[in-house]
Amino acid sequence: MSEFFDIYNVIFLALAVAIFLRLRSVLGRRTGNERRPFDPYSARERSEPAGESGHDNVVTLPRPSTEPSGTAAASPAERIQTAAKPGTPLYDGLSAIAEADASFEPKSFLEGARAAYEMIVTAFADGDRKALTPLLSKDVLDGFVGAIDEREKRQERVSSTLIGIEKAEISDAALKDSTAQVTVRFESQMISATYDAEGAVIDGDPNKVVEVTDIWTFARDVRDPDPNWKLVATESA
Repeated sequence: MSEFFDIYNVIFLALAVAIFLRLRSVLGRRTGNERRPFDPYSARERSEPAGESGHDNVVTLPRPSTEPSGTAAASPAERIQTAAKPGTPLYDGLSAIAEADASFEPKSFLEGARAAYEMIVTAFADGDRKALTPLLSKDVLDGFVGAIDEREKRQERVSSTLIGIEKAEISDAALKDSTAQVTVRFESQMISATYDAEGAVIDGDPNKVVEVTDIWTFARDVRDPDPNWKLVATESA
């Protein structure tokens, strides 16, 4: 009886070995064309562009993508019709800019202008010259830095909090040679106070929200591949 089972054990063992060798010959062979195991980290590194140092404080006013899409690109008239009425000087100015810069779109421009306004107001109050430098033209930067220098000489400190921008609208636009200039009227709410060396309030009120209206003009050369606009003029209404 034991010999009967021993014979069958040998037969099954022989069959198992034969099947194993057959499967190995079919499935275990490498051709050199197999896919490498997917590595999500290396894939992410290839897809993410490397950062550029030195541009952390640059505010790029958003520009529509110039990549072709399923629909035809909007005409200059279509891009500016929500910002100005045809037949007005503002419409003509925006039209000239849109004709010269196919990526210019008033709505996106205003989104970037609001971000720039907040950054500039905050940087000026903090005396942050580095943050101001890429956002301002040379003349405006000189004025801002001069005011910061004078403030520091007097050992004064400014505390400024931008509560919010209530309204931002384009009030003027023009294309002068290749330079586009767009003027924006900002209506905002702020809390601002200036302190002397002893910490006493000498201007403003740290507990009062005030309405502020600023009229700022941004400019850029439409031939320049750099998409960033700079503040070239300021005034208070």
